[in-house]
Amino acid sequence: MPVPSSARLARGSSPWLVPTVATAVGSLIRAPRSKRARAIAVPATALAAGMLWFFRDPEREIAQGRVISPADGVVQSIMPWKDGRTRVALFMSPLNVHVNRAPLAGTVTSVEHVPGGFVPAFNKESENNERVVWHFDTELGDIEMVQIAGTVARRIVPYIPQGTKVEQGDRIGLIRFGSRVDIYLPEGVEAAVEVGQKTTAGVTRLDRP
Repeated sequence: MPVPSSARLARGSSPWLVPTVATAVGSLIRAPRSKRARAIAVPATALAAGMLWFFRDPEREIAQGRVISPADGVVQSIMPWKDGRTRVALFMSPLNVHVNRAPLAGTVTSVEHVPGGFVPAFNKESENNERVVWHFDTELGDIEMVQIAGTVARRIVPYIPQGTKVEQGDRIGLIRFGSRVDIYLPEGVEAAVEVGQKTTAGVTRLDRP
């Protein structure tokens, strides 16, 4: 799958992309003279094309709204929390864009890495998976967002540190090969999405007007 000309590649993808593309290019160059290289060229090129697609990072026209989706994916669950907040869990498949965006404008007050397991992100036990917990100081108060690793996605790459001021829709990090992102809507903010609904980072509004 070719990467659209309007898309760029995600920061943090080079450890996967560079060796894969180098193997594909090298095998294609040697293919006319080597039977072994010809055997490698087809799967290596297909894998490289897949990686380029997986790590695409398209430009987006950021939507209007108090809270917008931080991730491409599907709404997995919407759960009321004891403190009055509502957790919206977004499941990201390997076919989704893996770059996550700021759900609101504000200041990053905390970026905390929490070690854990790597069970599938759609499994309830994923609550204990490896994660990065974000807190933003916004006009709605403190907003929590959690990037959760899954079975394949064993590396979360934050782009910005604590103290950074962000605009709504700014790129803030990457989960390699997808997984899950949870966003906690503050008390009094009702979810505008439904379970099973597809979301687009920076585009889908999560709160009801």
